Amino acid sequence: MRSETLPDTMAAMLLTEHGDIDKLVYRQDVSAPRPARGEVLVQVTATAKNNTDRKAREGLYPTKDKGDTTSFQIGGSPTLTFPRIQGADVAGRVVAVGEDVSAERIGQRGLLDFNIYADARPDINLTPDYYGHGADGGFAEYIAVPSAQFHTVDNPELADAELAAMGMCSYQTALHMLNAANVKAGERVLVTGASGGVGTALIRLCRIMGATPYALSQPDKAEALLALGAEAVLDRSDMQDFTEKVRALTQDHPIDAVMDLVGGEMTDRFIDTMIFDMTRRTTYPRLSIAGASGGNISEIMWTRIYLYQVQIFGVSHGTRDEAEQLVAWIREGKLKPVLHAAFKLSELHDAERYFVNRNSNYLGKIVIVPDSQWQAHGAPYALKEET
Repeated sequence: MRSETLPDTMAAMLLTEHGDIDKLVYRQDVSAPRPARGEVLVQVTATAKNNTDRKAREGLYPTKDKGDTTSFQIGGSPTLTFPRIQGADVAGRVVAVGEDVSAERIGQRGLLDFNIYADARPDINLTPDYYGHGADGGFAEYIAVPSAQFHTVDNPELADAELAAMGMCSYQTALHMLNAANVKAGERVLVTGASGGVGTALIRLCRIMGATPYALSQPDKAEALLALGAEAVLDRSDMQDFTEKVRALTQDHPIDAVMDLVGGEMTDRFIDTMIFDMTRRTTYPRLSIAGASGGNISEIMWTRIYLYQVQIFGVSHGTRDEAEQLVAWIREGKLKPVLHAAFKLSELHDAERYFVNRNSNYLGKIVIVPDSQWQAHGAPYALKEET
């Protein structure tokens, strides 16, 4: 191993078992990792907070019984073991390299592709797992990850906290949703849950790809979402005559594809916006779903699905190819961060409460910064007094 001088221990937030935020325990005597063959050791400067952190902590994957506690285990067996350090969207700097990794990587700033890939295929990811779940993540001072998945980003206009806010958990999921539905330039896309991390990423990516995003969110976030790139913002608290409202915005054209982060009873209404006049369509109606914040169970008439030829795509994570594309856009300055605020790692409980009880000012991402990195990378983005 080639490295700078490294400590034997570090500060980290440990998830000790499924449960509430009291199961997150801050420790300053956790053994610091060392890079294995093909890995780099990253000194963490910022890690974005994601909803999947909460869901994994509370054990919300993926049953019909709301009383069940279970772990995300697409590979067939649980990979979340305790204690676990959560946090997927990691930004930082390489401070050590393992065997078969060039020492030239030391000092490079980068962003982690958060996936734990089962194989080397660049175009598919069938059994997704991720850092912060199947392996320790970024809510710590150090993390060891594959060198090939820690992408150098030396754009000086981006602060580390901003770089973390563009992490793969949201952006790669959003890009995979659009790619799965084969969204093309000129198409109309309905984005639900538009003010969150994946929602804001979808709006940004639609504009890069030449598609027109229509956002569903709270009305008090409309101005910010319009500035972000939404063509129009629909009020999620007023779903009466929803299709008619969409038709008014699209000059009576159906929505081409829905990017659904809500689920529940809403999904059927979203499908309505795509099929009200099939004679005006030139492509199949498409729905990508990557969330169920509105409920885990939906009632949908399958006759409508097959008669109207609605294509449904379940999306979880993304691919190596999509990670490479996103990093290229970040390096080129085509992707801009939507950073809401930063919290100290030791104050992760406060960040978790704030994340769940989002107020009207919340838009985009919050990031978690190790206390030792706070002045340089967190303080400029600390949560401002809210009125």
